[in-house]
Amino acid sequence: VANNERTRLPRRKMAAEGDFLLRYRAVSNKLKRRFLRKPNVAEASEQFGQLAKELRQEECLQYAGFCNLAVARCEQTLFNAPGEALALTDAARLFLQAQKETQKLQCPGFEEHLQAATNCYSFAIKVYIELNQPVMAASLCLQLGNALKEMNKPAEASVPYQRAAELQSQVPIERLLSLGKVATCKIITRDYDGALAVFTEMQLLAQEKGLQVPGTCTPVGAFMDVIARCEVSRVLLLMLFQVRVLKPAVSSSLCTDCLLVPPSLASRFNSH
Repeated sequence: VANNERTRLPRRKMAAEGDFLLRYRAVSNKLKRRFLRKPNVAEASEQFGQLAKELRQEECLQYAGFCNLAVARCEQTLFNAPGEALALTDAARLFLQAQKETQKLQCPGFEEHLQAATNCYSFAIKVYIELNQPVMAASLCLQLGNALKEMNKPAEASVPYQRAAELQSQVPIERLLSLGKVATCKIITRDYDGALAVFTEMQLLAQEKGLQVPGTCTPVGAFMDVIARCEVSRVLLLMLFQVRVLKPAVSSSLCTDCLLVPPSLASRFNSH
């Protein structure tokens, strides 16, 4: 009985894929321009969406992603930018899920699902930027960065994290969190010079944008925590460097910060 059930699953999936091609072509044919007849794009978009839901239930994730891409094209034709961005995001998540399933099975491939997901996220981010919604665009950048990091691709993840930080210029604390993710990725890839630069940027940003105690220049709250993390991280990174490879300005700044290190930590640093 177990063997019969196992053989039925692939057959069901193959049947679903074959049915998908027929239905996809049928809906696509409705979008073709005909003489004295305007295609019903809204109806086609709804049918593509319904097909995507059915394919998702059948665990044909990549085909469901293609259907969502078709929905996005229809919404673009209808000048419905929010609907287009939503469909692109759904497609990206489905492609990502398909890539994760492929990795679990340890199947060889060219990571085409990951590339498709990255492209979908990029187009969705572009749409949200055109809609003047940088917060939504930044959230998609973070989603992509988190997914790449989970797939053990920290170097690639640092790019969308950096993009998210740029889009969060109006929200300093969120920007600092995104920059922290960039620094973490650079440390994982042993780009200590890049990590040092990011931590320096974070510290300057926290000191400039942070809430301060009235009458003083001392930041409070989460900004103080960020500054403390940056100071400790910069000192630890300094211990991995040779002074001769540091830029003069950075070296001078770090030496100044080292004077503020607690005596217990300073004694350990001097012993090295």
